[in-house]
Amino acid sequence: MEPNDLAERGRRVLALEAEAIRRVAGQLGPAFATAVRLLAGAKGRLIVSGLGKSGLIGRKIAATLTSTGSPASFLHPVDSLHGDLGLVSRDDVAILLSKSGASDELFGLVGQLKRFGVPIIALTGNLDSPLARQADVALDASVSEEACPETLAPTASTTAALALGDALAVTLLEVKGFRREQFAALHPGGVLGKNLLLRVEDVMVAREIPTLGPERPMRECVVLLAEKRGTVAVVDGAGSLVGVVTAGDLTRLMERTDQFLGMPVREVMTKTP
Repeated sequence: MEPNDLAERGRRVLALEAEAIRRVAGQLGPAFATAVRLLAGAKGRLIVSGLGKSGLIGRKIAATLTSTGSPASFLHPVDSLHGDLGLVSRDDVAILLSKSGASDELFGLVGQLKRFGVPIIALTGNLDSPLARQADVALDASVSEEACPETLAPTASTTAALALGDALAVTLLEVKGFRREQFAALHPGGVLGKNLLLRVEDVMVAREIPTLGPERPMRECVVLLAEKRGTVAVVDGAGSLVGVVTAGDLTRLMERTDQFLGMPVREVMTKTP
């Protein structure tokens, strides 16, 4: 295939997946509102489960819910029947994903969730499926076609399911009044978290910094920079900070001239540190 043909094929895949999301958006109705209310009313955690590619999408949905103030755990449907069911309590709400809605492995978990009295929200491509009939709420994630030739791999359907999960998570955080400050508290390593949470005392150098007056010669500043590891504060007669000189400032100065030792510090200092 020629480069243009390859690009056109890529555009077709993206167009099909975009259309899948538009289709799912058009299918939203009262069931979606019911699902959001169930999630908002959960006293326990949100349990997300699915098998294969649906399971991978479920893991992402669980992560999004958790990071936006709704603690969620992914539960593998097979592992759930071999001890991991201990994760579930009757205060939880479950989100189960299956394109066909007829996965045998998932049905073992459905029965156990029913035994616990856990409400089930199904994200499925078949509203006539056993899973949809067993669920308390079934959301239509059906697509008209996959982007993959011969429907060999789930593509548009997994994109649609992921987008529907995002729709649930974002609507839920708005219903719960989740704020950016709360998001930052859960993401201390991210840019938003650092912007909101990082304090000067967290990054400042907690040691005494040497000082010089602005009219003192640079030869004195060079000595202090060497002795005190790189920073000199320049203060006026009242002790107020008027600038700083760093080892970097000295390096740049030496690149310009070698006649600097008699220069006053004020000509070298950074006035807006």
